[in-house]
Amino acid sequence: QVRLVESGGGLVQPGGSLRVSCVASGTIFSINVMGWYRQAPGKQGELVASISIGGGDTYYADSVKGRFTISRDNAKNTVFLQMNNLEPENTAVYYCNANLRGLSWLPPKNYWGRGTQVTVSS
Repeated sequence: QVRLVESGGGLVQPGGSLRVSCVASGTIFSINVMGWYRQAPGKQGELVASISIGGGDTYYADSVKGRFTISRDNAKNTVFLQMNNLEPENTAVYYCNANLRGLSWLPPKNYWGRGTQVTVSS
């Protein structure tokens, strides 16, 4: 069984910073990609950032480039999202996603955390 647990969300003023973390635990053979999605009320969910575990390749949504940084600690199966200069429009539930193999002979699957609320408001 694989579990993803996010932490670090909260309330922050516009212009402030937050760092959210996600730890993958359980039976894990290998992780291909980890990333962060967000879902804001009344809006379509979107991929915010992702990082490949092997090569460190990263992706960022245009709206967060230059303000958000994704990183990972492979030894701890952990991914971080550092969010700087936050805007009210960044308010959303942020979900961690991991594409991984639980066992070597199984195909990769996507797993999701339960999400962490990020609220940007004065």
